[in-house]
Amino acid sequence: MKTIGLIGGMSWESTAEYYRLLNEFTRERLGGLHSARCVLYSVDFAEIEQMQVQGRWAEAAEILAGAARSLEAAGAELMLICTNTMHKVADAVEAAVSIPLLHLADATADAVRASGLSRVGLLGTAFTMEQDFYRGRLEAGGLHVSIPDSEQRTVVHRIIYDELCLGVVKDESRDAYRKVMEDLVATGAEGIILGCTEIELLIGPADSPVPVFPTARLHAAAAVDTALSD
Repeated sequence: MKTIGLIGGMSWESTAEYYRLLNEFTRERLGGLHSARCVLYSVDFAEIEQMQVQGRWAEAAEILAGAARSLEAAGAELMLICTNTMHKVADAVEAAVSIPLLHLADATADAVRASGLSRVGLLGTAFTMEQDFYRGRLEAGGLHVSIPDSEQRTVVHRIIYDELCLGVVKDESRDAYRKVMEDLVATGAEGIILGCTEIELLIGPADSPVPVFPTARLHAAAAVDTALSD
């Protein structure tokens, strides 16, 4: 099995899920006491979040690129950025190393296409929902992507940063997300992309009237498939 490098800590709540999923998928594939070969570089999210808010993406890219170089030096043979939002700097991270970066949006688009769907709603941080670095990648993969209205985007973003990234899960927030998903479906979404790795801490398939695509789970599954391939 190839060694998987993880750039995590954004937030550590979802990075912990990545670690669990990688090991569960490896055990399912190989059986017995097998677990994933992986190396984790966990950044301080408080610093990264400030750079996001202030638009200091080049500085954030340097931090993640440095993390990628450290992981490669530690023996990683493929790389994951364990957050949707920070794929805004994926090109800079990939350019910093000689090992492949498994892009989260690509793994997600593959799963949506495999399900036979093409029209999806996207939930995530405001950066992920509103900017082109993620939506554009999905659309380049053949998907039609819709996002909530401005007021709902504010609610979705706030719950991620003020609650989920702190490990806080509230029933009223789950209800708010359910309403957002219902509205996306009413405007034509055939599926919902949970385009922030923390969202999977709050909602799942039972909360949506249409199929959901949990990006952390899909990313981890794709990583194990790649790590176990010839």
